[in-house]
Amino acid sequence: MEGFHRKSPEEILQSISKLHRGSFKIYIGAVSGSGKTYHMLREGQALRQQGIDVVICAVSTLKRPETVEQLGNLERIPSIHWTKDGRECKDLNIEALIERNPEVVLVDDLAHRNRPGARNPSRLEDIKYLLSHNISVITTVNVYELEETMEVAQKLTGIEVSQYVPADTLELADEVRLIDVTPETILGRLEDGHLDRSLSSNLFKRGNLGVLRELALRLVAEGVNESLEAHREKMGFTGPSGASERILVSTQYHWNGSIYVRRGQQIAKRLNGELLVVTLRNFRKPLSKEAGAFRKSIMKLVDKVGGQFEELPFHSRRGISRTLVDYAMKNRVTRMVLGHSRQTPWQTLWQGSIVDEVLRKSSHLDVFVVADRALQEGERILPASLRKSKEPTAYRRLSRQEVEEKIGQITRGKFKVYIGAAPGVGKTYTMLREGNDLLKKGVDVRIGLLETHGREETIAQLGSLEVIPRKEVLYQNVRLEEMDTEAIIRLAPEVVLVDELAHTNVPGSRNEKRYEDVLDILDAGISVIATVNVQHLESLNDAVEHITGIRVRETVPDSILRAADEVQLIDVSPEALQTRMREGKIYAMAKVDQALNHFFKTGNLIALRELALREIADDVDERLESMERNHSLRGPWRRTEVIYVCVTTKCQAERLIRRGFRIAYRLKAKWHVSCVLRNRQAQDLGSRLTELEKLTVRLGGQFSVHEVESAKRIPYLFADQARAAGATQIILGKDLSVTRRLLPLTRNIDVLITADSGTWQSCGNRIK
Repeated sequence: MEGFHRKSPEEILQSISKLHRGSFKIYIGAVSGSGKTYHMLREGQALRQQGIDVVICAVSTLKRPETVEQLGNLERIPSIHWTKDGRECKDLNIEALIERNPEVVLVDDLAHRNRPGARNPSRLEDIKYLLSHNISVITTVNVYELEETMEVAQKLTGIEVSQYVPADTLELADEVRLIDVTPETILGRLEDGHLDRSLSSNLFKRGNLGVLRELALRLVAEGVNESLEAHREKMGFTGPSGASERILVSTQYHWNGSIYVRRGQQIAKRLNGELLVVTLRNFRKPLSKEAGAFRKSIMKLVDKVGGQFEELPFHSRRGISRTLVDYAMKNRVTRMVLGHSRQTPWQTLWQGSIVDEVLRKSSHLDVFVVADRALQEGERILPASLRKSKEPTAYRRLSRQEVEEKIGQITRGKFKVYIGAAPGVGKTYTMLREGNDLLKKGVDVRIGLLETHGREETIAQLGSLEVIPRKEVLYQNVRLEEMDTEAIIRLAPEVVLVDELAHTNVPGSRNEKRYEDVLDILDAGISVIATVNVQHLESLNDAVEHITGIRVRETVPDSILRAADEVQLIDVSPEALQTRMREGKIYAMAKVDQALNHFFKTGNLIALRELALREIADDVDERLESMERNHSLRGPWRRTEVIYVCVTTKCQAERLIRRGFRIAYRLKAKWHVSCVLRNRQAQDLGSRLTELEKLTVRLGGQFSVHEVESAKRIPYLFADQARAAGATQIILGKDLSVTRRLLPLTRNIDVLITADSGTWQSCGNRIK
C-alpha cells in the first residue's frame, strides 16, 4: 500500500528540498560519559570505509582510551579555541568547513554557545548553516541540555544548566539515536578516571543518573511514538498501535467528576500514557450555576495533571456510547475510564446501560469501570499514604533461613542484560566489546554461549576471549549442541557471556530454558552478561503479537529482568536496522527480502523500538522507587492494591494472566488468578489447567480453580472470590453475559474489561 500512496504537493516540495540539504543525526545520552562521542566516531569510521568523505571538528574525546582509539585517521578540521571563565572552549570553523566541503561533519556538544562576535550565536545555528550547504552533520547532546527536559531535570536532580537547545531541536533531526548506559557503568568510568570530575557534583550521584536515564528513555520514546503515528496515518490505519497507552476519561459536571479524572490520571501516570478527558454537554441548554462551578473545577484539574479536555455534544442518552467510542477511535485511545452505573436493574432494562453499549461497540478498547468507593469511604478523591514498614532492628538475631538468604545474595554473581527491540541491533557486539574491556583489566572473562549468525562485525569483536566448548546432546538420533553449564561452573571464570536468554534447550537437558542455566551459574558465584530481545519478555507476548502478527514462542519471565543488577538498552533506528539488513549484516542475503516484508517492516520496527524504550524506562523507574526516592518520574503509588484476574479455559486466558501480571507489577500489588469451570470439567482439562497455573506462578501470582453448576453462577462466584481476596481491581475479558451481571455486584471494586485480542486484526490495527 505504501508504494502506491500519492504524495501531496507539499510532500513533493519537501522531498525535493531535502535533495539539496544535508542529513542531520543526533546521538543523545543521559550524561557526559554515556558513549555518545564513541558511537559517533565509530559511525564516522564506518561511513569512511564506504567511501564517504567524513571530517571531524570540535570533537572532545576527553582522552578516554576507547574514544581516542575511534579517531583513527579521520581528518580533523581545526576548531577555533577560546576561553571562558578559565575553561577552554571550541567553536566550529565554519569558513574552513565550507571551503573543505566534506559530505559529513562529526561535531560534539550540540548545546554549545559560541564566542562573542562569532558568525552565529550557537552551535545549532552553525549546524543549520552547514545543512543548508548540503553538508550532513552528526552530533551529540545530553538530555538535560534540551529545553523541554531541562526544567524537570533541574527540579529532580538539582543540576544547573547554562547552555541548552530549543525544544524543537530533535524534530529537526532526520535520525535520533539514544545511547543508553546504566548508572553502574557511568560510576565505573568515573572511578577509572575516564570522566571529568569537575562537572556538577549532583550529576554523578547514582539516583540522579537513574532519573536522567529515565528522562532520556521517555523523551526518545515520545519521539518514536510520533513517527509511528505518522507512519500509521500515512498507511491509513486507525485505532491504537499497541506500543503506547492513551487513556480516555468520561466524566460529568458533578461532585464525583474529579474522582474519575484523578483515577484516570493515576492510571495514565503508571502506564506512562496520555490522558484525555471528555464530558458530554447539551449546548442548547445553559449550564446551571452548580454545573458551571464543577466545569471550571474539572478544567482546572485536567490542566494541572497535564491532560487534554474537550466537551462533546450530547444529543440523547442512547447516543452517548456511540459518541464516546467514535471519539476513542479517532484519538487512538487504548483504555476508556467510566463510572459504575447507579441504575436499578429495571432502569437498566428500560433505558439500557452505557457501559454495556460501550463494551458492545468497542471490542478494540479496554474499559475501566471506576469503583464507587463513596459508599464505604466517603467522598475521598486521593488514596491515603501508606506507612513504610519498619526494617527489623539491627539487634534482632537473624533466623537460619534469613542467614542463608543473605549469604546467597552475597555470594551470587552479578547479572547484566543487554536488551534490544529486534535482532541485529548490536546486543552481542556490545556484550563482546564489554567482555574484552574487562579482559584488559585483568578479569577472567569467557564465552559460555555465542551466536554470531555469521555477522562479520560481531565475529571481529571476539578478540582474545576464550570460548568454552559446547556440549553435544543426542536427541532423536541427531547430535545437537547446547551451552555446557556444568563445564562453566567447573571452570569458574569470573564472568561468562551468554547469548539469547530465551532459548529453549534440547529435551532432556539439565534445565528446560537457557535462562535457568544462567540462574544456576549466578548461584555458583559466576557473573553473567547476557542478551535478549524485548519481544521475548513473557508479559509483552500479546503486545508483540498485536504489533507484528507473530506469536513469539520462546519467552523469559519478567522476573529475570528484575533479577538483573543492570539492564541496558541497545537502541537503533528502524532505518539503520533496515540498512544493515539490506547489506546482509543481520541475515543471509537470501532471507533479506522476506525479513523486510515481514518482521522487519518499518511499522513493526518503530513500534518495537517504542515498546523497548518504554519497558526499560519502567525498569529504571522501578529501581528508583526501590531506592525509596521520591523523584521517580511516575511518582509513588500510594494505595495497597490487590488484583483479581478472572479466567476460563478459553484461549484468552493466557492473555488475561499476562495483563494481570503487568498491572500488578506496576502497582506493586498482590495478584490472584481464578479459573472457573463447569462441574466435572477439571479432569478433562487437566493439562490446560497445569499450563495456566505454571504461567501464573512463573509470573509471581497465585492460581486457584473453582467449579460452578451453571454458567449463570460464574459472575456471582467471581464477585464472592474477589471480595474474599480483598481485591481492589478485577480483570476479565469481554463476555457481556458475565460483565452485565458482575458489575452490579462489584460497585465498590474497580473493574477492567480487556479488549478482544481477536478483533485487532479485523480492525486494521496491525502495524505494517
